[in-house]
Amino acid sequence: MGVLSFDYRPHARFIDPARDRAQLWRLILGVILVAGFFLVLSQLVFGTILGLLEPQTANAVLRDARTGQTAGGMLLLLFQLGLLAVSAALVVIVVHNRRPATLVGPVSLAVRQFTAVLFMMVLLTAALWLLPPYDAGEPLSQNMNVGRWLILLPIAIVAVFVQIGAEEVLFRGYLQQQLAARFKSPIIWMVAPAMLFGFGHYLPESAGSNAGTIALWATLFGILMADLTARSGTLGPAMAVHFSNNISAMVLTATPDEMSGLALYVLPFGIGDEAAMAAWLPVDFGFMLVSWLAARLAIRA
Repeated sequence: MGVLSFDYRPHARFIDPARDRAQLWRLILGVILVAGFFLVLSQLVFGTILGLLEPQTANAVLRDARTGQTAGGMLLLLFQLGLLAVSAALVVIVVHNRRPATLVGPVSLAVRQFTAVLFMMVLLTAALWLLPPYDAGEPLSQNMNVGRWLILLPIAIVAVFVQIGAEEVLFRGYLQQQLAARFKSPIIWMVAPAMLFGFGHYLPESAGSNAGTIALWATLFGILMADLTARSGTLGPAMAVHFSNNISAMVLTATPDEMSGLALYVLPFGIGDEAAMAAWLPVDFGFMLVSWLAARLAIRA
């Protein structure tokens, strides 16, 4: 396996189901419908749930969901994002006349690849925690009681999996497949969804002057996950890397300014601490590249 090799033969099989109805107008209509279905489903599901609560309680839940600073709010936000996958599934049925499972690739292969890459990510994350500098260079602060965290952990794991699964289905599944079936250039089918993914992570209200850097990080992450998908022919590897990354960021540690309602520990700096974040971001970029290489090693791609 050469680091700079580009064996995308599995990608051809991955995009095959999208070739029959790859017209650009279908993709544009599909994107509009994904947004529409997501809004409608969110209103139906969570509007119904909130409607059963007292107005004061419902307002508090909505406030928590917007910030993610509480465990309940964060879980609600993550599960709501899962509706993106449902929306994409409805679109491929209605607009493209194909099975939703084709968005993932061969399911049995995706499961095997997900398991192999996740095992590699666990080893890599453990090594990161065991090697210096410890505690991000300064002591971590505990975000919640360990006992409560352990109770919430199974639900948090499911919620994060739902969230990353939905994002991968939409960006590396639906968008990448439909664009690749229409355009041969990786610059289009790899970069365009990644840029949309990065734009979704541009949050200047909370990230301040680091918002652009974080969006750039997310864009590069999207490109690397698109590359993994093209090499593997399924969403399995990208989901494993994405899952490992978000578990670390949302459930293990988080910055004080990030959505940290499920995190056990809080890092000693926030994203508003520009100097500290500027020093830490290169580590994040480096770890992302190492994760990509480790995933490729796990699937021999």
